Amino acid sequence: MANNNSVAATNKLSAEMVLNRKVKGFKRLLPFLGPAFIAAVAYLDPGNFATNITAGSKYGYMLLWVIAASNLMAVLIQSLSAKLGIATGKNLPEVARDRFSKPASFLLWIQSEIVIIATDLAEFLGAALGLYLLFDIPMLPAALITAVGSFGILELQRRGVRAFEAGIAVMIFMVVLAFTCQVVLAQPDMGAVAAGIVTPKFEGVDSVLLAAGILGATVMPHAIYLHSSLTQRRIVGRDDQEKKRIFKLEFVDIIIAMVIAGAVNMAMVVIAAALFFKNGLIVEELDVAYRQFGELVGPVAAISFGLALLIAGLASASVGTMAGDVVMQGFIKRRINLYLRRAITTIPPLLIIMTGVNATKALIMSQVVLSFGIAFALIPLIMFTSNRELMGGLVNKKVTTILGWIIAAIVIVLNLFLVYESFT
Repeated sequence: MANNNSVAATNKLSAEMVLNRKVKGFKRLLPFLGPAFIAAVAYLDPGNFATNITAGSKYGYMLLWVIAASNLMAVLIQSLSAKLGIATGKNLPEVARDRFSKPASFLLWIQSEIVIIATDLAEFLGAALGLYLLFDIPMLPAALITAVGSFGILELQRRGVRAFEAGIAVMIFMVVLAFTCQVVLAQPDMGAVAAGIVTPKFEGVDSVLLAAGILGATVMPHAIYLHSSLTQRRIVGRDDQEKKRIFKLEFVDIIIAMVIAGAVNMAMVVIAAALFFKNGLIVEELDVAYRQFGELVGPVAAISFGLALLIAGLASASVGTMAGDVVMQGFIKRRINLYLRRAITTIPPLLIIMTGVNATKALIMSQVVLSFGIAFALIPLIMFTSNRELMGGLVNKKVTTILGWIIAAIVIVLNLFLVYESFT
């Protein structure tokens, strides 16, 4: 009830600010900040750590352009998701349930739950690995501590949506500080960084596979589902003009959040290139990366890396739990207690840890599972946001729809290639 009251209060305040033209600057923008930061956590989960460190150590700065391109795609995709919620007052799973048959909605729910479990696996393992690296706690006890920590973050939701958003924003800021510290210590070649961002190139099939992995770790299905739910009733516009103004302000939130997420992902590649690639080291394991940071730079770099991994894992695990609640309620009109869902989703990572599977390899394989779900989120999103009857004045412009389908084709083809290469 506290959460609902908080949302209602936020909606009332924000609607007044949208209508009041005299309110300018940051005060007008403030009520709209938050949804994109929660969605952006999906772009900073431990799966990104694994692919980005590997890419930087193997190919130096060469694949930075992939992250830049992925981030531009993410801006468009998340803006479509946010716009759907604003225009319809419904989230993507709810719209899909209204437009598709019951069997189709049920199958979409099943695949989305599988994708979220895979996502949760990556996040849970990443946080547990962070505890193991920082405090030398064995993986199983570290996983149990991670579970307790994730329950604590979910407790923020009981204090209202704004408290949860603030908590997530603080955690993102801590990850940013950790990687800023590492970049300063690594002293990268800034000319090579710039060249890597603006010069698209590959070197062999393995570099294409890594690029697909980076893309798969960036464009996340659960972030698409979740973002539409975060904007659907946050600020309710009474007509198309109000909804357009709301979307413009939400788009600023998206730009800020995606720039931060992109910068952190680039920092991972830059650090690995400056330290590992430069010294002829191929690092594909996060625990090896942690030790090498300590040996090549010093304990500050290693500790900041471990903290970033821990914080990102905890934040993204709580966001994944939220996404699971959204897809169940949206696709099949069912809901279970968030704490029960969190408890259920701790079982797969605990089992994997108990069997002794390498955590980094499990993280990478989770990205392969994620690849299966991207098309099921992207294709309906583009279809719905291109429907004038559904979207009204916020319907996609023709160029937006064309770009959306091009991005969907690129993402789906690259992820199919990733799946094929992973199994062959």
